[in-house]
Amino acid sequence: QVHMVESGGGLVQAGGSLRLSCAASGRSFSTYTMGWFRQAPGKEREFVAAISWSGSNAYYRDSVKGRFTISRDNAKNTVYLQMNSLKPEDTAVYYCAADDGVVVTARLNAYDYWGEGTQVTVSS
Repeated sequence: QVHMVESGGGLVQAGGSLRLSCAASGRSFSTYTMGWFRQAPGKEREFVAAISWSGSNAYYRDSVKGRFTISRDNAKNTVYLQMNSLKPEDTAVYYCAADDGVVVTARLNAYDYWGEGTQVTVSS
């Protein structure tokens, strides 16, 4: 069982930056693939980024490549999402998720554990 709490969301102007954190508790955090997803009002939850258990592999949705960076610190049981050059279309609730599989995947239903989310609002 993994329990996760996201933080770092807020209101920012277009072009600005935010750093999201996801602190996890429970055993074996370092063995999980970790992902970030987001859900805008009236839309389905969508994949943003994922990182392998070692941090050596990362995968992004096309619209955030070059702007967002996912990283993790296994000693702190924390995964991060650095978001730069934010756009209004990035506005959403952002969720972190843990997958006990070894393949880094964008598939939402592969993830076993979810945080409660943090709101990111980008004003134009």
